[in-house]
Amino acid sequence: MNSPLLIKAVRLYGEGDPVDVLVRDGVIVEIGQWLDAASTQDLDGVRVLDADGLVALPGFVDLHTHLREPGREDTETIATGSAAAALGGYTAVFAMANTDPVADNAVVVEHVWRRGREVGLVDVHPVGAVTVGLKGEKLAELGTMAASKAGVRVFSDDGLCVADPLIMRRALEYTRSLDAVIAQHAEEPRLTVGAQAHEGERAARLGLAGWPAAAEESIVARDCLLAKQVDARLHVCHVSTSGTVDVLRWAKARGTKVSAEVTPHHLLLTDERLEGYDPVNKVNPPLRTESDVQVLREALAEGVLDCVATDHAPHAVQDKDCEWSAARPGMLGLQTALSIVVKTLVRPGLLDWRGVARVMSERPAEIAGLPDQGRPLAVGEPATLVLVDPRAHWVVRGAELASISGNTPFEGMELPAVVHTTMLRGRVTVTEGKVQS
Repeated sequence: MNSPLLIKAVRLYGEGDPVDVLVRDGVIVEIGQWLDAASTQDLDGVRVLDADGLVALPGFVDLHTHLREPGREDTETIATGSAAAALGGYTAVFAMANTDPVADNAVVVEHVWRRGREVGLVDVHPVGAVTVGLKGEKLAELGTMAASKAGVRVFSDDGLCVADPLIMRRALEYTRSLDAVIAQHAEEPRLTVGAQAHEGERAARLGLAGWPAAAEESIVARDCLLAKQVDARLHVCHVSTSGTVDVLRWAKARGTKVSAEVTPHHLLLTDERLEGYDPVNKVNPPLRTESDVQVLREALAEGVLDCVATDHAPHAVQDKDCEWSAARPGMLGLQTALSIVVKTLVRPGLLDWRGVARVMSERPAEIAGLPDQGRPLAVGEPATLVLVDPRAHWVVRGAELASISGNTPFEGMELPAVVHTTMLRGRVTVTEGKVQS
């Protein structure tokens, strides 16, 4: 076990006066002012971390991460993705099932789970596929994956929609008995054949086939009705339109057990980025309009959207440095997520730091059923936290990020807020921008 750590002069949730936090054996054991090694007991070998000016938050939880292992280790591995996550302030991530082989059985999800434990920088929770091979035709081994050592409680065919309503209903019914949740990639495939960009004036002018908002909204409406009918839990991935927000507000008012996430890139970027046809801006669902972005920000602050999830999607150079129509959709997100949330919600006054904790830590941990993540910063709680410097700025350089891939749409952008330290159950995984082995 690591020696005790005394965090000096930190502001919990960015509120009140600075306090000192004593961590021992992975737990917060004391919070007060003017603590020092001499005034506490059994502190042989105590380490001191000067946190003057820093904000302490619970460690972040990402419900939507593509770690690409097994199958595409040329673009990301569990090790490199875990490093990127820890550098971004994350202490738990959910690895999506669209790997090769697909994570649709206990063998694959246990491999991902074990590899995550071996790396040890963040808790890696595998997401199980809803259908065999992500084909949307037959339910995968949901019960077996849930009973495996990985203890899968989130299932998703993300990258593809569970389009068949009968299959979706059966999945919802099954996961209800498992105390699990279906995370749906909401996209009616018959409306998006050949789609390349948000359907609108700009896509038409640029000659790009349109991806209509109704393709997302219609599936969300259908699935909310199904979830309500069978009293099951539904989670909507990467919400991108104002119409989807309307549907979610209506469904929640009816008592539907539905939660929803929004990505950092959908909180900041718009379809204006299509000008120039740079494939780094190609993502699914596509970047929408400025009015959609504003609604998404307000809905997240209001709680209609529950949390931020990165949809971190690394791609090889050859899959992005090509013509728009051939490029793979997806963007990096783990190391830039906090800064985008600060830029789009904290700086404009839509969220305070406690609100950041809610949307990046507490609610995602609650949705996924993680009892030891998203916990309060209080005596007796796990020392799983992140220290943020709200005064600092940094410039995004894809080549300097921890991911193997460099497909960030924020290249060269100056962003606010820097993760100073990340701690997982008392173990410092990142400090001053460096991963601790």
